[in-house]
Amino acid sequence: MLVAIGAAVAVITGIGAGIGIGLATGKATESIARQPEAKKDIRSSLLLGCALAEATAIYGLIVAILIIFFLK
Repeated sequence: MLVAIGAAVAVITGIGAGIGIGLATGKATESIARQPEAKKDIRSSLLLGCALAEATAIYGLIVAILIIFFLK
């Protein structure tokens, strides 16, 4: 039972990553609308930030899988 709770807590990192990526995308779209000539710089920063945020979600998933299979 506690293993399942621990895995669920580890997977919750995906929620934070989704919220973060959504906020970043919204702000990037807003800044491109305000300053279209900076589109390339904004896009590259957005992609780097999204990749780092998505990495945390993937790490949470891996930890959850490790908890399920190795702590049974």
